[in-house]
Amino acid sequence: MSDMIASTSFLPDGSKEQFLQLTASVRASFDRAVEKESLLFTTDAENLYDLLLDGLPDELKQTYRCGTCRQFVDRFGALVTITDEGETCPVMWDGMPDFFESIIQPIRRAVKKARVTGVFVTSAEGLGAAELNGWPHLAVKLPQKLVYADRLKTAEQQAAALAEEHRLLGENVGRYKRTTLQTALNLLRSESFDRGEKVLGAAEWFDETLQALQSARDQAHRAAILWKRAAAAPAGFCHVSETMLGTLLDDIEAGRGAERIRERFARKMDPTVYQRPQARPSEGNVARAEEIMEKLNLTDSMQRRFARIEELELLWKPAEPEAKPKKGFFSDLRTKKKAESTEQQVIAQGGKMTWEKFQRTVLPSAKKIEFFACKTNYSAIVTAVHPDAPPLLQWDNEACRCPFNWYVYKNPSQPDRWNLKPFSYVEVTGITLQPSMWHGGFEHQGKSVFFLLKGAKDSSYENSGCALFPEMLRSELHEVRSTIEAWSNTHSLSGYDEATACGFRLEAGNEYSARFRVTTDLGVTEYILDRWD
Repeated sequence: MSDMIASTSFLPDGSKEQFLQLTASVRASFDRAVEKESLLFTTDAENLYDLLLDGLPDELKQTYRCGTCRQFVDRFGALVTITDEGETCPVMWDGMPDFFESIIQPIRRAVKKARVTGVFVTSAEGLGAAELNGWPHLAVKLPQKLVYADRLKTAEQQAAALAEEHRLLGENVGRYKRTTLQTALNLLRSESFDRGEKVLGAAEWFDETLQALQSARDQAHRAAILWKRAAAAPAGFCHVSETMLGTLLDDIEAGRGAERIRERFARKMDPTVYQRPQARPSEGNVARAEEIMEKLNLTDSMQRRFARIEELELLWKPAEPEAKPKKGFFSDLRTKKKAESTEQQVIAQGGKMTWEKFQRTVLPSAKKIEFFACKTNYSAIVTAVHPDAPPLLQWDNEACRCPFNWYVYKNPSQPDRWNLKPFSYVEVTGITLQPSMWHGGFEHQGKSVFFLLKGAKDSSYENSGCALFPEMLRSELHEVRSTIEAWSNTHSLSGYDEATACGFRLEAGNEYSARFRVTTDLGVTEYILDRWD
């Protein structure tokens, strides 16, 4: 077959049908390979089309001398997926027709033995030309998940960035012992480390990586695992030595005591310091931020407002009040039954309880919940003014929109700062987890639950900024975080009058003495929530 052929009358009998079977089988093989995979990798296998020609009968060799098909096979025929165990799997050559099985075997073996050289990134919707000059050719169509569509970097730049992640991960794998990492995990899981959850996810991921590499069957499998782990890593996870995890590991290897390590960790993880710029942004950073904002179309995304309760994903809300019966002429008289009902109302004491137990045992039957307003951690949930604006937060994406985040002051607040009467019970209008927990996958952001309170609002909001914190922003904005936070600090949230998503926030890892009064069909019980679990 040649690109210059204009008629099928020159082809041997049945060769076109055989070729169509081959193209269909290559497409089917590719579709099966990428059905559950979101990453493809390049290898150093070469001259694959020559292997195809070498295996063909002599009478078909000239027919298959096609520049278009050669370009497809030599450019894309060596692509592989990688299993968690480090097995490389050729994506184009599985399940071939009987006629081609023995012909394709050398290609499959060559790709299988090849060394992984990088991550395959493309913005094209298909590989190869399915039809050219009136003749079919080898080609495949890419699912949308494999089509790179980022506005900040080209596909080539993204491939280079992933290669750098691979290099960094390789350096860190060789730098730290797994025993050191396991000590760090033990400390982080003890919950004695303030904001340790910010580091725990990266530590667990790095431990899984070291374990996978140690279990690799041989060096080739180990090399492939390293590529897959680096390519699939959450943003920043490969940069171990440059992060708080690296600082923690260095302290452990330096032989510092547990208390000294904890103190150093707490100082560096202080929410007023961690990932927060300590100086005004430079002119260069502001210029870069302008460029990124324009490319990602994020200008509207920066406009933030207070959220409303009806916009949130709630775990609980009060029971709908029962319809009151029509009042009769004598309905206002105090009867014996009414008197007994009032006299017999006793508030039971449920004692101290964790949030997890409260959620499991109390919430299902709770019809009404009230919170005793005192000096504590009040918080507000905020969201985008323009709901269709591009995602700005880590847990917000086009496939699953969640433009909500929150803010809380470093020190506990008095109730009156949040429009609440001190030392009195206020109605809980709804309960929700922090937005990063709504759809999973962002455990490194920690855990907390919000008890939304009737009438709660932050009276100091005008001096508190827009709550765009660096640790919450999508990774593409990390390099300009100083400019974004400076902008956030000098602007205010809108929607104050409509705000209905403010209240008490209970965060995992902290201790509380939060008093609640819960009404069920059986009566009223008072509980004190003292911690998450």
